[in-house]
Amino acid sequence: MPTILITVDLRFEHDVVLTRQRARQIAALLGFEVLDQTRIATAVSELARNVIAYAQRGKVEFSVERTGNPALVVRIDDEGPGISDLRTVLDGRFISPTGIGLGIASAKRLMDHFHIESSSTAGTSIVLGKVLPKSVLERIPEHISNVLKELARRSSQNPFEEIKYQNQELLSLMEDLRARDDELQRLNQELAETNRGVVALYSELDGKAGDLLRASELKTGFLSNMSHEFRTPLASIISLTGILLDRMDGELAEEQEKQVTHIKGAAESLLRLVNDLLDIAKIEAGKTEVTPSAFHVVDLFSTLKGTFKPMLKPEGVHLAFDEPDGIPMLYTDEAKILQILRNFVSNAIKFTDCGRVTVSARATSGKEVMFSVADSGIGIAPEHQEFIFAEFTQVLGNHQKGKLGTGLGLPLCRKLAKLLGGAVSVESAPGMGSTFSATIPLVYSGPNEA
Repeated sequence: MPTILITVDLRFEHDVVLTRQRARQIAALLGFEVLDQTRIATAVSELARNVIAYAQRGKVEFSVERTGNPALVVRIDDEGPGISDLRTVLDGRFISPTGIGLGIASAKRLMDHFHIESSSTAGTSIVLGKVLPKSVLERIPEHISNVLKELARRSSQNPFEEIKYQNQELLSLMEDLRARDDELQRLNQELAETNRGVVALYSELDGKAGDLLRASELKTGFLSNMSHEFRTPLASIISLTGILLDRMDGELAEEQEKQVTHIKGAAESLLRLVNDLLDIAKIEAGKTEVTPSAFHVVDLFSTLKGTFKPMLKPEGVHLAFDEPDGIPMLYTDEAKILQILRNFVSNAIKFTDCGRVTVSARATSGKEVMFSVADSGIGIAPEHQEFIFAEFTQVLGNHQKGKLGTGLGLPLCRKLAKLLGGAVSVESAPGMGSTFSATIPLVYSGPNEA
């Protein structure tokens, strides 16, 4: 049950000023902040002015609702002709010459709760609500009693005092607006200076990007040229050492054979490095051509098996190929897929002292096939798995003794897979082996899509 604080009759213009005074007094006594006091007083006085303008008579009742969500409740009643187009008024789209639309719409925005009923026979009834401050909630009965006593003690002030108070409010608001305008101008100036700095930074970054692009092009051109220059002498060294090992120029002593074998192995390793460098340089320069052809995974595995068979020792790693099942014919670059798998298998054999390396393939969807190379080797820690696909990067440790490489094989695999419209991935854990996978579309869709 609400506790009624005071009722004000509305008959004459000065009653509107009296209503505003009472609204401000009650709001202050209930502990509302100055800004909320102004909101409550403004909302009530606007509605009271509407009553005088349209109904000529009414009343304003101030009360406090204790139950539920305690609030100051203001009820404004009149017996006028009612509001014919209430929805338009509430939406703020209708404003009459006397300002009824503005008053109701403004009061609705200023208060926490708003309810209105209007008819041509019963007039208009508006209920406003403003939730009480938290500081008052714990002692509502005592506080309301003090408010009633203070309202009974206070007499209404001269209407000119209220106008004076309103003028002071306006001056204070104007001063606050002026300060905010000054602050806004300062912020705009800072923003303009910041924008100039950003423009200058973008210009500098564009220049740096151009320099980096030219440096990358020079690096790519250098690698391409040097790789071609290295290939001819390396091919000669490999051919000559092959001739010596085949005894075409006579027998070799045991130590000579060992030294020539080392020379040939070093030359072949260097040739692989040169080939990888050249492939990466060509991909980065956009000069790598994809030559798609139709082939079966079985034939691809047969070629790969023949490549590694001479390299495997009977007591070493066992290389196995799972029979591909349900994979249709592929139409893509077989040589590049073979190059990816060759790098995967080489790494797996390198870092698996004994155990098994398994090559498999499965259709992941109607449009892709996943090639996987799983080993039982040393594995890779999760924090190192992304680094291994960066150029010239290797995970250093005791496992690297005698197994150092160039750090180009896996980055090349990623670039080749991307060139074919696919991607590479790895699953591994230390001591649990690794599985490197390349997911490739069954049909190469061209450079734009890739």
